[in-house]
Amino acid sequence: MDMIKNRLEKNLKKLKPWAERLKIEAYRLYDRDIPEYPFIVDVYKDHYVIYDKTDYYVDMDKQHLPHVIEAVKHIFKCSDEKIVIKKRERQEGLNQYEKLTAKNETMTIRESQAFLKVNLYDYLDTGLFLDHRPMRQKVFKTAKDKKFLNLFCYTGSVSVFAALGGARTTSIDMSQTYLRWAQDNFELNQIDTSMHSFINENVIEWLRRNQGAPAFDMIFLDPPTFSNSKKMSESFDVERDQDFLVESCMSMLQPDGVLYFSNNKRKFKISANILSKYKVKDITEESIPQDFHDKKIHVCFEIKNK
Repeated sequence: MDMIKNRLEKNLKKLKPWAERLKIEAYRLYDRDIPEYPFIVDVYKDHYVIYDKTDYYVDMDKQHLPHVIEAVKHIFKCSDEKIVIKKRERQEGLNQYEKLTAKNETMTIRESQAFLKVNLYDYLDTGLFLDHRPMRQKVFKTAKDKKFLNLFCYTGSVSVFAALGGARTTSIDMSQTYLRWAQDNFELNQIDTSMHSFINENVIEWLRRNQGAPAFDMIFLDPPTFSNSKKMSESFDVERDQDFLVESCMSMLQPDGVLYFSNNKRKFKISANILSKYKVKDITEESIPQDFHDKKIHVCFEIKNK
């Protein structure tokens, strides 16, 4: 128990001043730093989400969840009600967005310039991908007067930062629930939604219809690794389908525009075709925040026309 408590305290000592300075209320406190404790601990203001990453068969001797809960309670002087436990099974594609419960309890957290709605209970994910925080800042700082497209937009947090930075945004997602959530995020930040577009559609089909019209200055593309959702006529695999995705996006960019292509596939390799056609810069390292111990949480590429 002391081992995990000491590590959490050490991490908090380092991260708390940074989070307070940048007005970040949601961050990763612990990221499987110690092999004996295969857990993730995320701070959301005065709530704490613990992801139990133990594999029952491999980690028979690592059933240490009670230690982690006790350590969190001790450090933050919080009650059980403030702690949310999630068991993260291996998720395929869109399963990660399925409902777990129906508490419908949301809270607002601040991330630097923006306020964002999160739901700590009802889904495996909370509505905010913490690992994309540096990308949200990059977009915020470079979006002024740009036309911005966010594909597989989820709850639209990247679009919020683009809009706050001065862009006209278009956000597309197949889930009506998440698109409504994106609009809620816009309203939380007093952004006039009538100046922005929210499209509830299968991104692949939308790209097939709209490619070739260079309407955007900046595109953020963050597809799932894999999907065989009932709403799609065929399966989707990010590595297999990357050429179609990237080429479609590049055909919709202004000549001097930029595409940010990110995904969570562990051993993802960008295709030789993309590397030969475009100017590709791997920006993974700078796109992973300092509170993440796991440097393979995503890959990210900046792609421009040659």
